[in-house]
Amino acid sequence: MLKFAIPAVAALGLIAAAAHSSASNSDVQTVSGEMGWHLTHEAGMAKLAYGVENSDQLALMMTCEQGGSLATVYGDVQPASPRLIHTAMTSAIDPLSGGLADEARISTRDPAMRDLARKGKLAVEGDAGTFELTATPKERRLIGEFFAYCGNDHA
Repeated sequence: MLKFAIPAVAALGLIAAAAHSSASNSDVQTVSGEMGWHLTHEAGMAKLAYGVENSDQLALMMTCEQGGSLATVYGDVQPASPRLIHTAMTSAIDPLSGGLADEARISTRDPAMRDLARKGKLAVEGDAGTFELTATPKERRLIGEFFAYCGNDHA
């Protein structure tokens, strides 16, 4: 589980980039690459992430086991849903902040997740407030593959 959590929480300042913030703080890391949705498979898990491809710069990552109905959510932003189940990870330490890594779980059938699957839009909440992550047509196909792998091709 640790190998999934560390990449998901390793990007400070990514919220500002994901929210398209106009912050001018020189301490904020600049994002080298375009933010978007990316799907990978590893050790029987599907990982859907919003961030810079092939980097640790992620705003959000969701994982699920094949056929599972729950997705585990990591990152600086999380789906804006009252049904999100927050858990505290006592064994995973965020390497950047030194604090505990945040983890949450959400049903793949949650209305926020259905919007992502059907419309390519996910309302999220983070330190920068509430905003929406959107997907291109190509990314929407990847999102559909994620939900199909999770056992919910009709999200």
